[in-house]
Amino acid sequence: MSAFMWNILLAFVWAVTTELFTPTNFVIGFIIGYIVLWFAPSVEGRRAYFLKSWRLVTFLFFFIKELVIANVRMAYYTISPLNRMKPGVIGIPLEDLTDSELVVLSNLITLTPGTLSVFLSQDRKTLYVHFMRVDDPDKLRSEIKGSFERRLLELTR
Repeated sequence: MSAFMWNILLAFVWAVTTELFTPTNFVIGFIIGYIVLWFAPSVEGRRAYFLKSWRLVTFLFFFIKELVIANVRMAYYTISPLNRMKPGVIGIPLEDLTDSELVVLSNLITLTPGTLSVFLSQDRKTLYVHFMRVDDPDKLRSEIKGSFERRLLELTR
């Protein structure tokens, strides 16, 4: 059984033991199970589980930071004169991504204010993204590839 399944089982055992079946109590049991698994070296896949868990937490903080920065940028664009806007669509070259990775990446881009995933090329190698302001297309490409795509691949592979 994988470390994640052990963690779910321990959370369930916690809920049964405390006789309180609420989502909050299950999350508490999950956290306690996580700590127990940390000290249980014989669990199969333990190391990979903790590495993926850490990557997920750092990815969430990264995305929240990007979301805040994009919202501040959009607020600035809103109060600045329209002649400063330079909207454009840029093709972002992609690695070989699975269907689920493509969906997550395009949704993360679309959720970030000021960007919108518009089109995926037929060969699935280029994602076209609309940006509210395009000063340096190469910089925008490298930002998407170096931040969103790289971190997503670290998380999923």
